[in-house]
Amino acid sequence: MRGSAAARLDGHGVAWEFRRRDGLIADELTAAATASRDARPGDTQMIVVGSSSHASHRVIGSGAVGLARHCPVPLVIVRA
Repeated sequence: MRGSAAARLDGHGVAWEFRRRDGLIADELTAAATASRDARPGDTQMIVVGSSSHASHRVIGSGAVGLARHCPVPLVIVRA
């Protein structure tokens, strides 16, 4: 995944990071966004995630839904 992201993002003047974390998706992304925002207060931070296509996630929620409720930075949810 890191190689694929690098192939698309390197050379475009966009700072990005790839980190592996363990835990609930929304909690880990929120913590990472908060740490990144606090470390670079002058930079614009954003999270881009894909939406879930599973019907059960529309009923009980998904990582993207949980993140949308508590995201400390702008969030873009992409529907595939």
